[in-house]
Amino acid sequence: MKTHFKIFLFSMLLMGFTACNANNKKVNTNYAQVQITAHKPSKQYIKVALLLDTSNSMDGLIDQAKAQLWDIVNELSYAKCHDSKPNLQIALYEYGNDRLNGDEGYIRQVLTFSEDLDEISKELFSLTTNGGEEYCGQVIQTSLNQLKWGDNPDDLKLIFIAGNEPFTQGKIHYKDASTNAKEKNVTINTIFCGDYQQGISSRWKDGASLTNGDYMAINQNNATVHIASPYDDDILILNQKLNKTYVIYGHAGRQKMALQAEQDTNAGLYSKANAVSRTVSKSSHLYKNKSWDLVDAEREENFKYDDLEKSQLPEVLKGKSETEIKAYVAEKRKERESIQNKIQELNKKRKLYILDHKKENSNGLENAMTKAIKEQAKKKKYTWN
Repeated sequence: MKTHFKIFLFSMLLMGFTACNANNKKVNTNYAQVQITAHKPSKQYIKVALLLDTSNSMDGLIDQAKAQLWDIVNELSYAKCHDSKPNLQIALYEYGNDRLNGDEGYIRQVLTFSEDLDEISKELFSLTTNGGEEYCGQVIQTSLNQLKWGDNPDDLKLIFIAGNEPFTQGKIHYKDASTNAKEKNVTINTIFCGDYQQGISSRWKDGASLTNGDYMAINQNNATVHIASPYDDDILILNQKLNKTYVIYGHAGRQKMALQAEQDTNAGLYSKANAVSRTVSKSSHLYKNKSWDLVDAEREENFKYDDLEKSQLPEVLKGKSETEIKAYVAEKRKERESIQNKIQELNKKRKLYILDHKKENSNGLENAMTKAIKEQAKKKKYTWN
């Protein structure tokens, strides 16, 4: 699947940003008020269900998912609607793999809606391919039934399904699934792994059109082009410093910190460029660890220091007073924000360097698609920093 999986997933998520919350309140121009508003969490969500074919022919698709997750997150982190930066939730399904339960349509929910990017990365790296039957209508309907799509009219609800077998297979017809999707205000987008016209004749385009979604076809044999920059090493050094600003708490604290380190390793083993992209993602507002990190948790409206189990704090905070704990967390927050700002500044230079060193026709389809999507989003008043 190579470079074009990025096209698929990137276009999928950016499509979500085209429905801006028109009811956002205007921010007071008073400086203090602006500062308070900037830290108020957004209530708007982009909810995306990824339905990935994991049959034998889809090794490239899974491979590209692992490689391009962080680049996609980085692009999304720059999007704004008025003064709001929407939250992101991703769910993951695999289908078409005969290791799965045939009675359930060879379908498995890998991950329900989650904001935990480390968990999403972990599950992507766990996917393997095998032969099987690909039932598009059934996997769509399963995701509609199992996921909590919610009823917030400002939320954007998207399904993206990728595969290369006829869209008509299985007991549940895709048209019935599309009808149910429209009832839930969910848009289905399809990506056919093969010839564009073949995807049309096998009903992949129709599967998208029924909910006004996008149909795309990709060449799964194209390779990813990684461009090293002179800023990569400095960004990776800052990642090591960034990791030291996390303050674990709760029963899952140590386990989650280990998961963070594991995904750093996975990204690095894939490529140095991937590790750099992950570090940039960790410096954005979309990388959240409120379930185990006190710095992130303290920002939550329902967080109370009284609820902390002192036995579940790191050694450096055991026996400390609430005042001392707050001071320590504040120090780590200040340190983290400084590091994140440095990463973002280096990444601006890195992006310019990569842009200057891209071959004229490298990733041409990707460039054309992302340009079209951004033009579409611009009509909805979205901007990119």
